[in-house]
Amino acid sequence: EGSVTIDSLFNSCIRAATEKVAHERDWMVSVFSDNAGVIRFNDSIDIAVKVETHNSPSALDPYGGALTGILGVNRDIMGVGIGARLMANMNVLCFASPEYKGTLPDRLLHPRRVFEGVRQGIEHGGNKMGVPTVNGALVFNERYLGKPLVYCGSVGTMPRELHGQSTSHKEIVAGDLIVIAGGRTGRDGIHGATFSSEELHESSPTSAVQIGDPFTQKKLHDMLLEARDLGLYRTVTDNGAGGFASSIGELAELSGGCEIHLDRARLKHGGLKPWEILVSESQERMTFAVPPHNLEALTKLAQQHEVELDSLGIFTDSGLFHVFYQGETVALMEMTFLHEGVPQLELEAVWESQSDAELPTKQRSSHLDDLLQILSNENVCSRESVIRQYDHEVQGGSALKSLVGPEELGPSDAAVICPLECMEQGYIKEAVVIANGICPGYSDYDTYAMATCAIDEAVRNAVCVGADPSHIAVLDNFCWPDPIYNETKTPDGKYKLAQLVRACQGLHDYAVALGTPFISGKDSMKNDYKIGDVKISVPPTLLVTAVGRLPDLSRTTSMDVKSPGDDVYVLGVTRPELAGGILAAIYGWGGGYVPTVEFEVSRALYEGVHKAINAGVVASCHDCSDGGLAVALAESAFGGNLGIEADLGAIESEGITDNTELLFSESAGRLVVTVSERHREEFENLLGASPVIRVGKVREDSMFRLCGIDHSVVIETDINVLKTAWGRDL
Repeated sequence: EGSVTIDSLFNSCIRAATEKVAHERDWMVSVFSDNAGVIRFNDSIDIAVKVETHNSPSALDPYGGALTGILGVNRDIMGVGIGARLMANMNVLCFASPEYKGTLPDRLLHPRRVFEGVRQGIEHGGNKMGVPTVNGALVFNERYLGKPLVYCGSVGTMPRELHGQSTSHKEIVAGDLIVIAGGRTGRDGIHGATFSSEELHESSPTSAVQIGDPFTQKKLHDMLLEARDLGLYRTVTDNGAGGFASSIGELAELSGGCEIHLDRARLKHGGLKPWEILVSESQERMTFAVPPHNLEALTKLAQQHEVELDSLGIFTDSGLFHVFYQGETVALMEMTFLHEGVPQLELEAVWESQSDAELPTKQRSSHLDDLLQILSNENVCSRESVIRQYDHEVQGGSALKSLVGPEELGPSDAAVICPLECMEQGYIKEAVVIANGICPGYSDYDTYAMATCAIDEAVRNAVCVGADPSHIAVLDNFCWPDPIYNETKTPDGKYKLAQLVRACQGLHDYAVALGTPFISGKDSMKNDYKIGDVKISVPPTLLVTAVGRLPDLSRTTSMDVKSPGDDVYVLGVTRPELAGGILAAIYGWGGGYVPTVEFEVSRALYEGVHKAINAGVVASCHDCSDGGLAVALAESAFGGNLGIEADLGAIESEGITDNTELLFSESAGRLVVTVSERHREEFENLLGASPVIRVGKVREDSMFRLCGIDHSVVIETDINVLKTAWGRDL
């Protein structure tokens, strides 16, 4: 009701949340000010994290778009502070169904071709760079037909200090040389940034897609780290969107100006105009600030690594961004204008609440059939055919894999990685946890609920494997349909903008309540297709990435049940919240209630679970999300190759009136945990007053049996039947 004025959505929600929790999270090192967010891992190592999107390029050239997406986010890590070592990659991909049989609008590729091209691009980027791909997700929705969403993420490590100062600190002195190392500059990628900031249309240029070369970048990565340790440069950044204009222009803020000579840059081919050299987004290029007396040593090192290197000019304190070509000025502007010259947008958002029509859940006749349909649904089924094509073992740090259990069938909740630096020191105890949360199905009901569920899922997944909830940082990556009102192009722009406001408010409220600061993020706000009379807009989509610290690697917990006779617990409260979920999507149900998060309940529960895992009393722990409790229990069972018997009529619930709601509600904040009988009392004591109900046992055989509201059997089958349904090949 009424209206409110928001002065900067980012500052009032995302940045404000981090500032409010900073006093209790003293491990934040660098946030919102560099290529990636940086947090403290331990006394000697910091962790850098960044997630980017490469949607528009991947729509026109799936392989090239995804390849440069993963290589580009790698360079964000390489260019944070004075440089970080690449440790791991992740990817979250949103497509239309690979089995799409409809008519393809002009210029669109079939979703299966997009899927396979993107997957291969990410595979080649990570595998050839020698960086393990350890975590991710696949989401399918027909509204991703117009633009796929390609989230590429990367995590790196850096020593906390080098040469007597923090490695996250960037500094440039007037007179330092502007040095470019790596790939050559060409026409590929020109207009990449502007092309990605508009809807896909008839004139969208394929030339805006950059051409990636992972081998060149691998050599650049290794040279950079050696030069960093030798102290041969002062600071570094990557060449991404905007090319030299952006990378040199950003670094020049540190000194107060720059002079760039474009004709000194090596080119892939002749004929480039000065402005094309300045804004080209050709790949594998890094910009260094180098003291003049170090140029010779850096050049020799680059030659040893077979990396090309050029000095394009100097950083100054003139207050000017000054560009030359063959001795003549071709661009000259004040630094303040370059960085602060864009006026603030003034936009209007109008929120419209959605109805809560009742779902027809009481018409269900076979809950086993429902469960099998969900398990075989493309948004739930096995991702093994994709996972196996990524190298997740290179560098030797992967402690918890994407697939776990005796047959490697269980879908892991998060990745656990031991940094190479810890292994080199011979002291392997702590580990890094990487997890994701994404649930765009809830957006059509309320993006506040969608956002809080996404961040809760990311945090919950991290906690499931042992991460300390007091040491988890998050990244927000928005992919939205155009939220700027236009009477003809976006008549619903005011509502889409209101959806964005609601999502940001949800992230703020959750982060403040649970003490999970944002350290980085990215927005992509033009995810629409418009050619002729056909317009396709993505559902408002938010990816939240959680990066945490696991204090004791020996306490890592996986989702697969371990031993016959173990107690089965359901943690959290179940409500009739099926709206936007998997079962509703399968049967085309509209209306109902979307899952919501009780912040304080979740915080207390996750803190208790961490205490129990750290005490060594938890045998398995699995996040409950897509498909509800029946799916979480099924995955835990066939992941461990053992049966489960559970009476769900005993769980803590509110408003549940039928077994469909009980089995398949996607209420947030819930986990399925198994505990040995000898640890039962200690586990329950550690969880305190949190909602924790013992519902059954792990069986010796392969029988899977669930009881419903009246404690009678509602699902009974063999876990091999569940395996077969879940194991369908994408």
